[in-house]
Amino acid sequence: MDLTVVAYVIYLLVSVGLTVWVARTLSRNGRIFLADVLRGNENLADAVNHLLVVGFYLVNLGFVALYLNEDGAVGSPREVFEAVSAKLGVVLLVLGALHLGNVFVLNKFRRRGIMEREQMPPVPPQGWIAPAGRV
Repeated sequence: MDLTVVAYVIYLLVSVGLTVWVARTLSRNGRIFLADVLRGNENLADAVNHLLVVGFYLVNLGFVALYLNEDGAVGSPREVFEAVSAKLGVVLLVLGALHLGNVFVLNKFRRRGIMEREQMPPVPPQGWIAPAGRV
């Protein structure tokens, strides 16, 4: 068997496995965060969480597929490890960037929600008083 094919198989198995593991971890642990961002609306949090996971899979697996192409022929077991590790390193960086991007955007939504909640008075106004100096 050609060693380039071996490198492809190892790369695909590891990168798809990592993608699935990261997506499940983010989904499981991100649900609580989303519920807070969405003010306790559990159904909406589940729906947004599912949409984020689907988008994560599409973007990352699409990148993995596009990045599969090997520039040169792999001729030795050492070159297999070098090619696979270089490709997996880039995939891991993309996974990390996608994760940080998601957290950044969701944190913006969360902060906006907190600020909107703090602008509301804790009790409804009970009357009106004219400003000082006016009759």
